Amino acid sequence: MAKKSSGNGLMSSAGLMRYYDADKRAIHVDPKTVVTFGVLLGIALLFLSASFGLWP
Repeated sequence: MAKKSSGNGLMSSAGLMRYYDADKRAIHVDPKTVVTFGVLLGIALLFLSASFGLWP
């Protein structure tokens, strides 16, 4: 009967990176922060276009 391998040999020999290893070094931003920034940017653009007379 054949021996069972640990399963990591193919992955490490192919040079593949696990996603949870790469996630440790990533910059994490809260989704609420992204939505808030988008809403504030939209309001700022509407205000600036209205102040320069570009409002329809």
